[in-house]
Amino acid sequence: MSHIKPLAGLAALLLILIIANRANCAEKPATFRPLFDGKTLKGWHALGGGTWTVEDGLLVGRHQTSEPRHGHLFTDEEYADFTIRLKFKDIAGNSGLYFRTEKIKGNVGIRGFQAEIDARNDIGGLYETYGRAWVVKPKAADVKKYFKPDAWNEMIVTARGRSVTVHINGTKTAELKNDKGRLQGFIALQLHGGQKMEVYFKDIEIKGDPIKE
Repeated sequence: MSHIKPLAGLAALLLILIIANRANCAEKPATFRPLFDGKTLKGWHALGGGTWTVEDGLLVGRHQTSEPRHGHLFTDEEYADFTIRLKFKDIAGNSGLYFRTEKIKGNVGIRGFQAEIDARNDIGGLYETYGRAWVVKPKAADVKKYFKPDAWNEMIVTARGRSVTVHINGTKTAELKNDKGRLQGFIALQLHGGQKMEVYFKDIEIKGDPIKE
């Protein structure tokens, strides 16, 4: 009966190999990847008014009061479920991080959700353009607690199914559950029409894959 031990050892080895193979084949957890390379506008395209440039590793948006059109910098690809994080510094004017949007004709040029970015007001709120307007409008007293004027601020937006959350500098500023809004579309950065604007972005990263055609 001395052959039993070698057979048992072989079976154990095979089991270990099977487990290791399954572990290697298992789907790796999603990680953040850059949406902005710090050098070019690769992966993005601009529509509407204003200008978008890359300066010293920063994504810079500028807009003049005399320009009535909104300006947007759209991702080339569309997304459904994702988490996006970025840092912004808004010196002047009204900006925003749009998501699950569609392009439309007209001066506004976009339909969908916006996480508000502004030099002073409503930062971190949720506004639905050509929809419900303000869905979550933060209180001015709360904005003063988590927003840093004229400095770098971090925004994180997570959209999973019909749940949406927005964080500014680690504070949850908006949350929706069972929301009835759009479930997929482009991500875009905004320059508001009819305003003098100067806004900076950096460290734009996303967790989640684009929609495959």
